[in-house]
Amino acid sequence: MSLTTLDPNSALIVIDLQKGIASGNFIHPVADVVQRTRALIDVFRANDLPVVLVNVAGRAPGRTEQGPRAGQTFAEGWADLLPELDRQPNDIAVTKRSWGAFATTDLEAQLRTRGITQVVVTGVVTSTGVEATARQAYEQGFNVTLALDAMTDMREEAHDYSIRNVFPRLGETGLAHEIISLLEKRTSAL
Repeated sequence: MSLTTLDPNSALIVIDLQKGIASGNFIHPVADVVQRTRALIDVFRANDLPVVLVNVAGRAPGRTEQGPRAGQTFAEGWADLLPELDRQPNDIAVTKRSWGAFATTDLEAQLRTRGITQVVVTGVVTSTGVEATARQAYEQGFNVTLALDAMTDMREEAHDYSIRNVFPRLGETGLAHEIISLLEKRTSAL
């Protein structure tokens, strides 16, 4: 892990912590991911930094060999954010219809308008929603930090591959408490 700094204009992006996904069979307890994410949310809010709450409510239109077809709908409440996230009026809410949070949304424009230069990414699923969002953020020129203990996957090998092989090429990685410590040090230095 090589977490060095957080830009003064950082935002937290929380991926797919929603009712229809949280009940999945994950390799780490979702409750732990939510708890660490919530700690990050609290510190970002306390420092007047944007919190982006992302849910998925659809699929990209292309054909795939696995999974439901594009155009299929989700059950009522499936896309609702987990109440533990305690969505606030100032939070940025983004509903996506692809793996990453940038491709089918106006997230980049919303972050640019606020002068954001760095994003911290948490959530589920490590190898799809989290990784795709980190890739897209990196490709858009944002500095990227990934909170490794605030994410999980359904497949251990996919989770481990993303953490070991992909994330170090997209940004810096660290644990939630390390990110919180950097934010608190920055605040005390002001």
